[in-house]
Amino acid sequence: MATRRLTMAQAIVQFLANQVVERDGHENRFFAGCFGIFGHGNVAGIGEALLSHPDFRFIPTRNEQAQVHAATAFAKASNRLRAWACTSSIGPGATNMVTGAATATINRLPVLLLPGDIFARRNVAPVLQQLELPTSQDLSVNDCFKPVSRYWDRLNRPEQILTALPEAMRVLTSPVETGAVTLALPQDVQTEAFDYPEELFAKRIWHIARPRPDVMLMQKAAEWIRSSRKPLIVAGGGAIYSEATEVLARFAEQTGIPVTESQAGKGAMRYDHPLSLGALGVTGTPGANIMAREADLVIGVGTRYSDFTTASKTAFQNPDVRFININVAEFDAYKHAAVPLEGDAKVTLEELGAALQGFSTSPDYKERSARFNKEWDAEVERIYTLGWGPPISQGEVIGAVNTASDARDVVLCAAGSLPGDLHKLWRARDPKGYHLEYGYSCMGYEIAGGMGVKMADPSREVYVMVGDGSYLMMSSEIVTAIQENVKLTIVLIDNHGYSSIGGLSQSVGLGGFGTRYNTRDERTGALEGEVLPVDYAANARSLGAHVISARDLPSLKTALEEAKRQDRTTVITIETDREQRVSGYESWWDVAVAEVSDLESVRKERAAYEKALKKERHFL
Repeated sequence: MATRRLTMAQAIVQFLANQVVERDGHENRFFAGCFGIFGHGNVAGIGEALLSHPDFRFIPTRNEQAQVHAATAFAKASNRLRAWACTSSIGPGATNMVTGAATATINRLPVLLLPGDIFARRNVAPVLQQLELPTSQDLSVNDCFKPVSRYWDRLNRPEQILTALPEAMRVLTSPVETGAVTLALPQDVQTEAFDYPEELFAKRIWHIARPRPDVMLMQKAAEWIRSSRKPLIVAGGGAIYSEATEVLARFAEQTGIPVTESQAGKGAMRYDHPLSLGALGVTGTPGANIMAREADLVIGVGTRYSDFTTASKTAFQNPDVRFININVAEFDAYKHAAVPLEGDAKVTLEELGAALQGFSTSPDYKERSARFNKEWDAEVERIYTLGWGPPISQGEVIGAVNTASDARDVVLCAAGSLPGDLHKLWRARDPKGYHLEYGYSCMGYEIAGGMGVKMADPSREVYVMVGDGSYLMMSSEIVTAIQENVKLTIVLIDNHGYSSIGGLSQSVGLGGFGTRYNTRDERTGALEGEVLPVDYAANARSLGAHVISARDLPSLKTALEEAKRQDRTTVITIETDREQRVSGYESWWDVAVAEVSDLESVRKERAAYEKALKKERHFL
């Protein structure tokens, strides 16, 4: 058997460079490269290997968490068919990636993490940044990755990659099992050599299957649909990842079943389609939530039914409501006691459509959907042109960005009040034009995520919408975007604090406590002094971005046009009125209110909470 003598790190990089995925006959290289920050735990091993393999692209980043966010966004924009590896040193570099790992796993997106680890031979322990425990010598901070990884391994011998790497790829390329994969690499073992078989480095193609559901269950689902009078579709992220959006539109048109969308599923239908009801749930539209409340049958397509989508299990109030779930994951297919159509969304919808030839909902039902669609579009236009302020409203900012963007451009966000407003208000015109990380809603994802999306498809303009809270947490990857010539348009909304949690605080009777960016009042000791004098424009300029400061809606529109003409990342700052909020529509979210309190405002909200709580349902 032919062998090649390499260090473990060199072998890992060469293996990764030769992994290919294929779906529907289309092949592409799985790994685009490696993000990383070097330290003593990975510089001599993975660092040397990357230097020795220049065809495997390496991008140095500024924050380990951010690099995982960039990799996650890249995978999401690529429909999980491409990925990045991320490397860090042992210690704080590694644990910085834990939040990113959780973000990837919760959103079921493939990311490979290669953190350095403590010395396998142990004789020099404790090394710098090593966590010592009196109960075991086989633990390090990298064990923190276990609960947030879909696959985890520590490679204490160089030959262990022969079994670990194929397993890592199995998980990364699985539509069901994918998420963060962590291979902890002891820093001494990274540099050790082994005679690896040449077969390890041969091109390997991983086929992404489109599984089909059980025939009997398909027949049962068709019977349920034919007997329904008010069926409703909930499109989730799986509808987009499986590239099922065109099939979904045909299925809806054939059957007359309206479509609602989760955060991950927004864009599965064009906003102006008469059967598109838009966002569902806590951040939903009136039409979607009213028709969900009355639905006698709900067809989930690639959704995991998060609490925002189900309005904390209050969205579906018909006492006879039943569920059919199309999902590649058995775990999600069985939710809500559904008929589980365990399979790929695209082929399952095709086959279900064939089984429903001749079926359609009533003309009145379809007309009602079309009416809700038009009424909502008129409400969106009202919010876009509110004429508030200055400072202007957040809805007007969204409207300006939506109007300035082209159909294939991408809006990206993750946390704060923006996701809810975007879910309701953004007029989605392309399946990949709306990119929200809302499985984990991780503050700091935005700018790094925007970089990942732009790298996945440079032909699209990427508009990163970020609040001042998230910006202050993680603006560092502006520097990486400048370094890599990755152009983003970042719309930085200054509402002087945590607007989303401020509103939530008010809703539970706390008046926005601890959510405003104010100095401390020396007389009262409370954070109720002057607004903190943060110069966001100066900060962004110092990181290398082109910066434009907008003051009102006309200047914001001008700034967006100027940003289009720029060839580098541009940051547009705009102040908004945090108290001018987009309403909630026909929905509710379960956030527990203190059962006892000295505050009258809290007691009042608790009474309302107990009343609303009675609408929550179990689906058995």
